[in-house]
Amino acid sequence: MEGICTSCLYSSITPSIEYKSRRKLLNSIKKNRRICAVSSVSPTEKSDALQVKNISRISALEQLDFERGVCVPFRKYSPESVRNKVLESRGQILSLVGRGIEIVWNLGLYWTTLVYDYLVGRDEEVVPFRARQLRTLLCDLGPSFIKAGQVLANRPDIIREDYMNELCILQDDVPAFPNQVAFNIIEEELGQPLEAVFSKISSETIAAASLGQVYRATLRASGEDVAIKVQRPQIEPIIYRDLFLFRTLASFLNGISLQKLGCNAELIVDEFGEKLLEELDYTLEARNIEDFLENFKDDPTVKIPRVYRQLSGPRVLVMEWIDGIRCTDPQAIREAGIDIGGFLTVGVSAALRQLLEFGLFHGDPHPGNVFAMRDGRIAYVDFGNVAVLSQQNKQILIDAVVHAVNEDYGEMANDFTRLGFLASGTDVAPIVPALEAIWQNSLEKGLADFNFRSVTGKFNQLVYNYPIRIPERFSLVIRSLLTQEGICLTLEPDFKFLEVAYPYVAKRLLTDPNPALRERLIQVLFKDGLFQWKQLENLITLAKENVTKLSENPAFRGNNRGTSKHLKIEQKLDLTDTIKDGARLFILDEGIRRQLLLALTEDSKLHIEEVVDVYRLLEDQVDVPSMALGLAQDLPSVARDILLSWSASVLSDR
Repeated sequence: MEGICTSCLYSSITPSIEYKSRRKLLNSIKKNRRICAVSSVSPTEKSDALQVKNISRISALEQLDFERGVCVPFRKYSPESVRNKVLESRGQILSLVGRGIEIVWNLGLYWTTLVYDYLVGRDEEVVPFRARQLRTLLCDLGPSFIKAGQVLANRPDIIREDYMNELCILQDDVPAFPNQVAFNIIEEELGQPLEAVFSKISSETIAAASLGQVYRATLRASGEDVAIKVQRPQIEPIIYRDLFLFRTLASFLNGISLQKLGCNAELIVDEFGEKLLEELDYTLEARNIEDFLENFKDDPTVKIPRVYRQLSGPRVLVMEWIDGIRCTDPQAIREAGIDIGGFLTVGVSAALRQLLEFGLFHGDPHPGNVFAMRDGRIAYVDFGNVAVLSQQNKQILIDAVVHAVNEDYGEMANDFTRLGFLASGTDVAPIVPALEAIWQNSLEKGLADFNFRSVTGKFNQLVYNYPIRIPERFSLVIRSLLTQEGICLTLEPDFKFLEVAYPYVAKRLLTDPNPALRERLIQVLFKDGLFQWKQLENLITLAKENVTKLSENPAFRGNNRGTSKHLKIEQKLDLTDTIKDGARLFILDEGIRRQLLLALTEDSKLHIEEVVDVYRLLEDQVDVPSMALGLAQDLPSVARDILLSWSASVLSDR
């Protein structure tokens, strides 16, 4: 069974398949060609004790796979590969020792100043200065530490919020390296002079980041404008060396990390290293772009740049130039004839599709990476930092939303355990009152005034005070939502994020083809054994609102709508699958049938009026003849299921 992660030991399908792209991996998982048993086994089917027992026997990387619910058949990072890389020659070992001394000296001096501040009682008053000092120190120590600072800017479980705010500057303000060095790297990757491929190239960088920088150029062959992303020189050996030192240091901090975060420090380093090495290979970023193109191919409200594979490599990425308007320039957006409210609706819907539908989302949608196109579309660039959520993780996230709606904070705390925020077996009782206080205080002003920043601020205090770890993929989710909410509020200060998000979630609960979401829908509609008729009406109304808003690109003003007639999407709320599944459940599931019959006769009366109200909401959305035809076509399979259910019950009685 070597080569198979512990998660897969529960699965009856064990072959490891080498996939050519993440999209194929995800599709394979969806089609059950290779199943991680974690994805298919619910917490009710395996006890917490068994999970603890198994997690205690596995490595940090296998634990990450266990939490994700997805097994990675191959990966660029492992502690062993990093160790082998940096210890393969005497010269590299000497370099490693020198680098270790440099890091320990600089960090040791900084730590000494913090201890001194604490001893003399001025630790709080000098926080702004020390935070700036830390940011400067990380820049001086190089790209690995800049990247670590960017990660820490989203980790309230590790550092306090005032330091996080200072480190956020690292996400936009990183020094560039010389142009000539960048041009030499491009020529090495292309295997020919710049002039042979590009008729012109910008003399200044368009953007600089921790791992690379971007130029604008024009292709000589076609005259198309492109963006060239080029990696910093000699960065790979530096990254490997620093990752080895990070993990060595982490091994001495495991005890503290277990106490404060409920996990080994090595796990955090492995999570960071895995993500960092993915970003270091631009061929993976090219695949990310292709995956996003595939996901949004039928969505005319989103623009993803195409990648020029023949001109790209591990250190250079050439992609289509996006000629858009910076998304934090409301005046320019209005002058282009774009309705800001409609554009924000498009952006929020695109973000939610990434998170809850595709499970592949942009992890760094800051203002330099998101643009408004002049035809009303939203455009994304820079796909080095993306994250993947498994089907299991998406379902648990929706569970958490359902539990929040139903004010079931005990189950909400258990959702955190299932997502990896809390170690399995952790007593969630002390956390439940804190969660309840956060959500109830945030909702006191009503959903219209709800904002993620206020909730996140309180959540940051919670994770800093309890043994909670925020997995990297969810720190990206939090940062992504906060950043996009910030963009929305910059463009329109009165914008209500949830007023757009709720209709999308409602439509997804009602129409998603995943049968697991039907169970979540039932949880929403039944509370304390009573059917929530008003909740059902609200869901239908919100879902219809989402479909209506996005039936054509809402970012266009009235005088421009004629130019966007080709941007039509769905026109009706398609409830075909939901109604068919509901009918099947009613026939086959005695518990559901009993619940629905009780719902129609609650309080000793027939709820005909409520049924009529629901029908009126749906009568213009449902094609009754095609619905009847679909139900008729399903009759043989339903009859088979009835016979199988009946025979199973007869055999069990015996």
